[in-house]
Amino acid sequence: MERLERFVSGKGMYVDDIRVKNPLYMAVYRSPYARARIIDVKGGLNFKDLDAVLTSVGEGASQDRKDLMHPVFAKGYVNYVGQPVAAVFADDPYEAEDRLDEVDVEYEPLDPIVDPEAALGAEPIHKGMKSNVLSDKHLGSRFSTDADIVLEDRLENHRIATNAIEPRGILADYDGKRLTIHISTQSVFSIKKGICGTLNMPEESVRVIQADTGGGFGLKGGLQAEYPIAAFAAMKYRRPVKWIETRSEHLMAANQGRGAIGKMKLHAKRNGRILGIEGEIIVDAGAYAGGIAEFGPGFIAMQLTGQYKIEKGYVHAMSVLTNKVPYGPYRGAGRPEAGFFMERMVDMLADELRMDADEIRLLNAADKPFKSPLGLEIEASKPFMQKAFKELEYKRLRGRRAGLALFVLVPGARPGESARIMVKDGIVHVWTGSNPHGQGHEFFVKKLVHEELGVPESKVMLEVPDTDLIKAGIGTWGSRSAMVGGAAVVNAARKIKEQVVAKHGSYSPRKLLEGNYDYFEFYRYEGNINAFGANVATVAVDELGMAKVIELGAYYDVGRALDMGMVKGQISGGMIQGVGQSFTEEVIYDENGQLLTSSIATAGLVHASGIPKMKIKVAENPSALPHHARGLGEAPTIGTPAAIARAVELATGKRIRSTPIRQEDLV
Repeated sequence: MERLERFVSGKGMYVDDIRVKNPLYMAVYRSPYARARIIDVKGGLNFKDLDAVLTSVGEGASQDRKDLMHPVFAKGYVNYVGQPVAAVFADDPYEAEDRLDEVDVEYEPLDPIVDPEAALGAEPIHKGMKSNVLSDKHLGSRFSTDADIVLEDRLENHRIATNAIEPRGILADYDGKRLTIHISTQSVFSIKKGICGTLNMPEESVRVIQADTGGGFGLKGGLQAEYPIAAFAAMKYRRPVKWIETRSEHLMAANQGRGAIGKMKLHAKRNGRILGIEGEIIVDAGAYAGGIAEFGPGFIAMQLTGQYKIEKGYVHAMSVLTNKVPYGPYRGAGRPEAGFFMERMVDMLADELRMDADEIRLLNAADKPFKSPLGLEIEASKPFMQKAFKELEYKRLRGRRAGLALFVLVPGARPGESARIMVKDGIVHVWTGSNPHGQGHEFFVKKLVHEELGVPESKVMLEVPDTDLIKAGIGTWGSRSAMVGGAAVVNAARKIKEQVVAKHGSYSPRKLLEGNYDYFEFYRYEGNINAFGANVATVAVDELGMAKVIELGAYYDVGRALDMGMVKGQISGGMIQGVGQSFTEEVIYDENGQLLTSSIATAGLVHASGIPKMKIKVAENPSALPHHARGLGEAPTIGTPAAIARAVELATGKRIRSTPIRQEDLV
């Protein structure tokens, strides 16, 4: 049965739907303290049984700080509320939860460090470190200008939980020789590499199969502690082990996104020309390395110039350790932070000079390809801006105090992606290294195979990602799947066509479907396929400071829209997430590192009544890829918060410096 047909008929097979004989259910005993010394642990599976640290895999993976990698089980110290200390197992999930009472841990509580700026001057949370700085990078060069105006501000995006509709889950089964894992994931190969590295297992001894996955938003692309715990337990007890995350566990112990501060300084002339930008980026890394904390600050800094031709720049970018759950990717993963910081400063300059938002942006547009001093490479942005303002009807909306935001989507195209095509029994079976979890990969895969091979889309089947059935792959994140994953499908299809010609002397779909063919392709790409985007927003704010988005507009360059319905679905969903970041979504801790965001009801997810009217338009400027696509998935989370912030600012006259925008700040 087709994947989409299974979903709409209620026959999806998520991790918790998979039934095996004689399973054990796992429950995790977690630290109640943000920072404490562990004196002793009794009961359950703990570091005495499994003394290992996580292997960093997935988006932004880094092994640079192996001394600071997350332990599978806490050993010696706990460093955030929710950190796994032990695990217990039982024949049903309710009994497993009850057995958590059998675990006894003696702690010596310590003072936690929660504020990343305060952490810069505080004692290190880890022994052997001289400071809490995890990564420290300098981009560009120090400079001087003859600026008439120098504007400064401190901007911030607070932390957000990913909150996919399906929490994390894993089923690990060991037959005495081989470990088979069914998992909710964005990358079966990241999970395989992570499990093998963490548990010191040869790759041939582990198979990973993606279960139907109900969203990921970045979280499910990497390895977290519960996965090797379940795998180790399956091998130790010789029974299948299942773990399904609860929502409270998700809020407490799953890696969180955003959490970035931008201290910005903009140099400009009175005519509006921006001469240079300076900045300090501080990312709240949480308690350990290995998420994207080492990569994130520099990635944010690199993108700061956006669509503008700014010839001077210098940014100090760092991540700082705190006693919180580690920092990880959340849809956009550094891109929305950069867009928010830069667009807020451009709006500040527009206000200072009393210039219109479109005027000042066009004045600073690049009229030819440009590489910024921070490393961002863009095509000429001026033609896109001019078209975007027209398509979004900005001149009309300006009278309604619309907020405007421009951005560059820098996709995670490198190092490329894989695809396998196998023709058997009259069906074209396709596997990709990118793993679908709600994006509709079926649509572009079927379309591209149909275009290349001439077979009906009904004869094309996108198969479940499985490390036994495709040689290698990367994963789904960074707006990469339709781009490099699609390119891999195209090239694999062309190789299949060559096989048919080699066998028959000519090609036809009938000859293809009557035979057996198989080809694996890894499409390598090391270039830049950046894409431009623009958003507008109008809002209403009442006398009590309650703000509501009335209308959102989007104009994005998608290269080639492989399926317009899915393009609009991606944009709509992402803009709704942008509304959530703007007004309601935040993970809040008190001064003791205790989590105050205790349930999905307090996590700030947008209700249906909060979804605004949307107008979506796309540009199609073909990329250099064989099927001409560009990235899309992250785009709406980049421009939407910045456009909303400006709209609120215009409606209230109050400077907006952070997300979420709080009601009390608007009265």
